[in-house]
Amino acid sequence: VVTVGQLTSQVNAAQCMLDFINNRFMLYAVSYPALAIEASGLLHTVYLVQVTFSKVTGTTIESKEPPRNKLQNFLFWGKVAFSTVILTLSFAVVLEALFSEKTAMWSGVPPYVSVIVFFLLMSFVGMMEGLQIAMFSVMRLPESKVAKHPLAKKNCELILSGENLEQLLIGRQIWCTVCMFVVARITSIQIDEEEENIFEVSASLQK
Repeated sequence: VVTVGQLTSQVNAAQCMLDFINNRFMLYAVSYPALAIEASGLLHTVYLVQVTFSKVTGTTIESKEPPRNKLQNFLFWGKVAFSTVILTLSFAVVLEALFSEKTAMWSGVPPYVSVIVFFLLMSFVGMMEGLQIAMFSVMRLPESKVAKHPLAKKNCELILSGENLEQLLIGRQIWCTVCMFVVARITSIQIDEEEENIFEVSASLQK
């Protein structure tokens, strides 16, 4: 699945950028639905993290959109609140299942180890996803700006030399897939018929 569905597309897209997006399928089956999912607000918690990070680090969030009016601001933060509630409930269910040992995690692994591994893997996946975005953004920066950050410069020289970019996409995707398989194993809820459901909810709601 990874090789056929993801890796070949990423490697080809890295070489044939315009050809890859110059078709109606990409516009109507990918771009519009993806924007619709974002507009639903289910994932707006990420903007809360972005704003918090910007405030803490003192950086400015660059945007090509005009400033939001009062109604847009209300809808935006309403979506952020809605998304945060969904994420909090999801975390509560996962953590309760882990500490109650009601997941498909391998037997013999203590609950606290499962929780630690879960957060470590999710953080690692996040860094790998961020690496891909950062690399394509850094490619547009002037070399003088990149040179001020020695490790970033070294990383760019390594990844952007020869065919290393395509090789990075392949290796990164495999890493992400392996991590997500383990995360799925950790977080998949598995409850025997005689056991109580998470938070003692009904069987229909649990499903």
